[in-house]
Amino acid sequence: MRKLWLAAALAILAGVTCASAQNYPSRPVTLIVPFPPGGSTDVVARILAERMRAPLGQPVIIENVGGAAGSIGVGRVARAAPDGYTIDIGQWDTHIGNGPIYPLQYDLQKDFEPIVLISTNPQLLLSRKSLPADDLKGLIAWLKANPEKGTQAVQTAGAHVAGILFQKETGTRFAFVPYRGAAPAMQDLLAGQIDLLVVQSAVALPHVRSGAIKAFAVMAKDRFAAAPDIPTVDEAGAPGVHIAGWFALFAPKGTPREAIGKLNAAVGEALADPTIRARLADLGQDIVPRDQQTPEALGAFHKAEVEKWWPIIKAANIKGE
Repeated sequence: MRKLWLAAALAILAGVTCASAQNYPSRPVTLIVPFPPGGSTDVVARILAERMRAPLGQPVIIENVGGAAGSIGVGRVARAAPDGYTIDIGQWDTHIGNGPIYPLQYDLQKDFEPIVLISTNPQLLLSRKSLPADDLKGLIAWLKANPEKGTQAVQTAGAHVAGILFQKETGTRFAFVPYRGAAPAMQDLLAGQIDLLVVQSAVALPHVRSGAIKAFAVMAKDRFAAAPDIPTVDEAGAPGVHIAGWFALFAPKGTPREAIGKLNAAVGEALADPTIRARLADLGQDIVPRDQQTPEALGAFHKAEVEKWWPIIKAANIKGE
């Protein structure tokens, strides 16, 4: 009799679990943006969240959790219940660069489930409008003439790595100034309080187009369609200083595959929408092909990025501030 009761209980529990998975999501999903409002990550997250609501049948609520180059917000997701209701929009800085730089309380390779790779985009090398240089060669000359006097905002691990690579390849020396995110760093660049900023294009292009700041180069091998008049670093005078950004969604380890699948499908539908594609393209985002938008593709991509960049960062002995 006891065995029959136990079997019945297990069957009921299995049915409840299955129904719960099938009914996902039954309440709003929280999308953690690990930076303050207004930066590149925040802008892309809000565009996607708005469009994901229809296929999910529930709102996707943005929660900005800044601090420690994004590691605080990502840690919130690592510790969240693995039920599909708390996810994060990650990128190179938070899910690659922070690994060797900060003493994280979570494992970037083991504590997350990949959902979908959204887009890739190059970094832009920018300066305040009043800086006395009109091109990259002029900037390098100014930095060499003023060693240790120039300043670069460091709002992410990627910005720090890009600055280190730039110094190494150009023989320049300047100070790094930590910021909590791209938005406050951009505010100081616009105000002339900081000399240089390396940042993803989403937060920068409107200001570049208005002439409020200078854009010296795209930190990639090729120019990109959203700003074809900005030369690459190879063309402008600092060949080989390449670092690209990307955006992707991650969930806590152990999140059910059904939830991962529904989130992936919602993003896929959003990225197929011509309006969303146009908005992201205007921000310099290169949406990845549909066959690269699977959780498995993101897992392989993330592994390859770790294997490429972690040895470089460790060799440069970059530490968080």
